[in-house]
Amino acid sequence: MTETGDLRPRKNSVFLNFRRFISRARKNWFTAFLIDFVVIVGTALILSVLIKAFLIRSFYIPSGSMTDTLQINDRIIVNVLVPELIAIERGDVAVFRDPGGWLGSIPTVQKEPIQEAFDFVLGTFGITAPDSAEHLVKRVIGLPGDVISCCDPEGRLIINGVAIDETYLRSGSIPSELEFDVTVPAGSYWVLGDNRQNSTDSRYHQDLPSGGFVKQEYMVGRAVVVSWPFENWNWLDNFPDTFSGVPKSSNSK
Repeated sequence: MTETGDLRPRKNSVFLNFRRFISRARKNWFTAFLIDFVVIVGTALILSVLIKAFLIRSFYIPSGSMTDTLQINDRIIVNVLVPELIAIERGDVAVFRDPGGWLGSIPTVQKEPIQEAFDFVLGTFGITAPDSAEHLVKRVIGLPGDVISCCDPEGRLIINGVAIDETYLRSGSIPSELEFDVTVPAGSYWVLGDNRQNSTDSRYHQDLPSGGFVKQEYMVGRAVVVSWPFENWNWLDNFPDTFSGVPKSSNSK
């Protein structure tokens, strides 16, 4: 009883002293501004970390495999709820980690400790994307179970027996200069670049253990908008009309 009685006044005393300190501090306009500024910035940073972890991420485009849809050094916003909570659809522009051997050896760039710390902080809050070079960006063409081949007499890709007109391809590109006939395994995707003749995509990795397919576990999310530079700002369409006539594969479960 005595110990409990001794502790409560001490706790209340600490709390009251803290409230008095804040109250006195807010009477000074500069101190009040500083407190509000720290609270606002701290809240914004915490929210940005939560958003990056659970909703969206930012990446930049390191290559020209998706031109003219995406330009080199474009910054894109990626919905990371895909595919865990929202299913991937044909035509989605997807960001994914290397499934194994697609990127080869990534050169290590030596950075000064200050720059390393700066990149870490900005990357943590989603302001920059220092790991963009370790990811790939392609358009999803085949879903699990789809049968995809190249090409029909008019040079178009065929998905589940239906030829598609790929209006998103870069001007002058053809659907594929390589012939292929694949069935997408369960839990995997077949991905191709919009700049088809300058894209080392699923077609060129069929000799790897992945067979050229990207398993869902490697998918980071769906790119939804080009956010920078401002003149390239654009929503990223998944061209539903292109794939609307494609039937569900009989191999799908």
